[in-house]
Amino acid sequence: MTSTTAPTRQAARLALTPNTAMAGLLDGAWWPYSRDLATELLPLVEALRDRFGRVTRITANPAPWPVALRKVPVGGYAVHVGWFTDQAPDTMILLTYSLGRCDLLVIPPETEPSSAARLMAAASAPGNVHTTGTLMSEEHETGRLLREAGAREDAWETDGGASPQPGPHPHPVVGARMIYLPEGMWRRPR
Repeated sequence: MTSTTAPTRQAARLALTPNTAMAGLLDGAWWPYSRDLATELLPLVEALRDRFGRVTRITANPAPWPVALRKVPVGGYAVHVGWFTDQAPDTMILLTYSLGRCDLLVIPPETEPSSAARLMAAASAPGNVHTTGTLMSEEHETGRLLREAGAREDAWETDGGASPQPGPHPHPVVGARMIYLPEGMWRRPR
């Protein structure tokens, strides 16, 4: 016998800045499960309703979304979509009926969970001053450094431990404030 129950809709993966006086460039971040805006928009606007009101329009860059709909049904009404190629591809602006707007970093659905968590935390920090482009490029660099560090650690394990390094190995002085750099060097902050 076949079940006729409707599939369970997933809650929006959303991180919003706290309600504080410290306004930033972004109101938070959204990590959709897919690039199907018709499926993803309903849980997002429902999650934003209590804080921002009824979302009536959004603006986005069409590059990340394979189907560029002009209207997306969300329950009993439709959200109008404006597509702008000059808007950052990782930005979505949601306009509400009464309370203004909500600017979100849109994290690509295929993003690794650890990377998405860092992006969501950065975009939802009170008083954040980073654009979506800056956050994405910084996360790309962080991911690259973490992958390189992992590769060095894997090489360490498979090669039997430490390889000889030329020159002295500086070590932190107990009680002195030091910064560890990814290349294995220590330095005092300026």
